[in-house]
Amino acid sequence: MIGRREEQRLLRDFAGREEAQFIVVYGRRRVGKTFLVRETFGDSFTFFYSGVANVGAKRQLREFGKTLRAHGHSAEKEFEDWFDAFDGLRALLKGSKDAKRVVFIDEMPWMDSKRSGFVPAFEHFWNGWAAGQKNLTLIVCGSAASWITKKIFHNRGGLYNRTTLQIHLTPFSLAECKELLDADGIRMNLHDLIEIYMIFGGIPYYLKMIDGRYGLPKNVDHLCFADSAPLRAEFEAVFQSLFRTPEKHMEVVKAAAEKKKGLTRKEIKARVGFPDGGNLTRILKELEESGFVRAYLPFGKKKQGMLYQLSDPFTLFSLTWMQYPGGGADDFWSGFMKSGAYNAWGGYAFEQLCLAHIPQIKRALGISGVLVKAAAWRGSGATGDGAQVDLVLDREDNVIDLCEMKYASDEYAVDKKTDLALRNRAGIFSRATKTRKAVRLVLVTTYGVHPGEYASVFQSVVTMEELASV
Repeated sequence: MIGRREEQRLLRDFAGREEAQFIVVYGRRRVGKTFLVRETFGDSFTFFYSGVANVGAKRQLREFGKTLRAHGHSAEKEFEDWFDAFDGLRALLKGSKDAKRVVFIDEMPWMDSKRSGFVPAFEHFWNGWAAGQKNLTLIVCGSAASWITKKIFHNRGGLYNRTTLQIHLTPFSLAECKELLDADGIRMNLHDLIEIYMIFGGIPYYLKMIDGRYGLPKNVDHLCFADSAPLRAEFEAVFQSLFRTPEKHMEVVKAAAEKKKGLTRKEIKARVGFPDGGNLTRILKELEESGFVRAYLPFGKKKQGMLYQLSDPFTLFSLTWMQYPGGGADDFWSGFMKSGAYNAWGGYAFEQLCLAHIPQIKRALGISGVLVKAAAWRGSGATGDGAQVDLVLDREDNVIDLCEMKYASDEYAVDKKTDLALRNRAGIFSRATKTRKAVRLVLVTTYGVHPGEYASVFQSVVTMEELASV
């Protein structure tokens, strides 16, 4: 098992307790939820079922019944509804001789088809019987984080506050990506590892598809751009699997991808053409919970200034390149890597990588034990000259770090013009925010800063080696 050690420890700890456990594992599609549970418990499930996508209640019930019979349930007639189905599960568990009965229901959101009555039946099963079984552990998984949040965590009925453990499984860090690739015998230098993350994010399913016989450019062409590329339609497939009406969700992330700093709710509404109502609020929340959008307040702003920024690397890569004219050629990526468009994408993608590794940045700066609020900032000086900082670390030790994030193929060289721009930006920030804290400039980059006359403008430098540290 690569990574996930704390999650495994929690699963084993809670499953070993002497009272009923209701455990929920949720997270982005392809992040490894099912693999985690199966690797932790092996074949020791008393009952395991995985919801079937895009089928009605009748077919779902039929498949659930087949699985019950495969696990030893004796009834042969098909279930009329989910109350009958959970009665069948209860009968199976009552007859089990397992000292610890572990039930794993994967992709539960797919089981709740329209007008199926699934949730009330599941509530009745848990509250009416399962919660009183001291040797029962129920584990529920789902990629549709919005369904998990709404129907389980924020349930207004019998499931409210019933879970005993919630595990939000997030993508791998750079260090975990390296560990996974090393375990598969794939040796990548740090720059290639950074680019892998910028393309695929920390999604184990995508990383496992990399072929160690080839270099990174050929792998990207094979996986994303060739006629038979396995990830060619992945963007649409992921959204189709997560949301019942995914068209608006896709429109929102496409709009967010066009503006690096993110969009306000009002700007998204204008771009996508939402009518008045709560649909946009719901969709933004679902995208945030599913890991595609980051919602953040710019430094010094109140709730009205909330910005929504595309945060999923593979979604950004798909929208930037996989819709591009010429995609389909076997050497598309190999030939495009030296273009200006590549550099523009690389700068944005590297920023997203840095924002996903703030704990590593804090550790490199020696402030792991300091309370830090991370934000971005946009403002202007008294003369109207604008400035922006994409990562502000507001520290409780009376320091504010303004982080400049630069994706470079060599050491980052600071010239006179850049030195002046950075110092002006720090000055505008200090005056506009009226902060009394010390303001420092920090560079987060690939190979560090090139020694030179103006290199001292940065008080600290964080390199990709430190970003990829354990």
